[in-house]
Amino acid sequence: MTADMVKKLTLIIAVFFLFILARGVFASENAVTLHLFWSKGCPHCAKEKTFVSALKSKYPKLQIKEYEISENRENLKLLEQTAKALSTTVSGVPFTLIGTTYITGYVSDEVTGKEIEDAVSCAFRDGCTDIVSSIALSGSQSASAAGGRVKLPTVSLPVFGSLNLTQMSLPALTIVMGLMDGFNPCAMWTLLFLISLLLGMKSRRRMWALGSAFIAASGLVYFLFLSAWLNFFLFAGAVFFIRIAIGIIALGSGAWYLKEYFTNKGNTCTVVAGHKNRQRVFERIREVVNKRAFALAFVGIILLAFAVNAIELFCSLGLPAVYTKVLATSRLPVWQYYSYLVLYIIFFMLDDMLVFVTAMVTLRAVGPQSKYGRVSHLVGGVLMLAIGILLLFKPQLLMFG
Repeated sequence: MTADMVKKLTLIIAVFFLFILARGVFASENAVTLHLFWSKGCPHCAKEKTFVSALKSKYPKLQIKEYEISENRENLKLLEQTAKALSTTVSGVPFTLIGTTYITGYVSDEVTGKEIEDAVSCAFRDGCTDIVSSIALSGSQSASAAGGRVKLPTVSLPVFGSLNLTQMSLPALTIVMGLMDGFNPCAMWTLLFLISLLLGMKSRRRMWALGSAFIAASGLVYFLFLSAWLNFFLFAGAVFFIRIAIGIIALGSGAWYLKEYFTNKGNTCTVVAGHKNRQRVFERIREVVNKRAFALAFVGIILLAFAVNAIELFCSLGLPAVYTKVLATSRLPVWQYYSYLVLYIIFFMLDDMLVFVTAMVTLRAVGPQSKYGRVSHLVGGVLMLAIGILLLFKPQLLMFG
């Protein structure tokens, strides 16, 4: 790919980003539809109809569609298809839907009414998928059983096969993004240099201990980094412009990964290549490893891992920020949030652990082949672009909880 082609591709991507941003900013102005299934002679239905009529005055852009099911068999069929799409059963009416959020029955304005208003407010803020209208228009189920997620086109990728983001579970998404993040060449150069020094030692126990300490400390740094992103999004992630900003970051990261796939065939780290401080890091690693006292070397390698990985976090800004935004969007217990972070770290560190263990067993320094890094750039690019588009236009499709 020539320099002129790269410039043209960059210009096209920049224009696309501006278009996406403009569309995303105006997305919050779209109308939200409340679907109310009711029957004649139902007092609770009458109470809710009065409430949603008053709610209309508070939310002028709220559209209300009512479906009487006791005499209209088409409306009853639509209700059955909707319940099937949501993998639920309808035990009675009123049955209310805002996007994929459904509420059965009506207790009072203070209880059920508040639930309905909260769902409406959330839909205006984050957007929602109107599955009832989709079913009514298509005459068939157009949402999947997993929370009403819409089926998007499947992308075929080398090695990894077919990829359909909205059909992925949260564990699968965590594993894929962790692996993509782990193939970052900027996170590998320090470990490879460390291994080259460890292989010159006589003590196998010291080799294993220092290498394992470096990898464990690196994983801990990244876990703290992810935790900071997660807590930020849990605190302020519902703000509309934060979602737009992360969506743009995802698109930008996706474009960068694809550029790296087409232009960086050697899968080298373009961020730290030739960096003036890199030689200083090498000297520091050599100094720490060669300390006679094991305790000093052990503590030194941990501190060095913290310092080096804190610097190299710049190379991995996009994926962890986007992943933790998706994770924070899901409604999960606190312990599950951190369990997913641990799962992410395990697969993020998997290539480091494989390289280290292989080197210690064979006493030969080996690194991941560049073709796997390039494939990770391709998969990561497609994945980040898909997530970026969903964050801007259909954020509800990323709510796994």
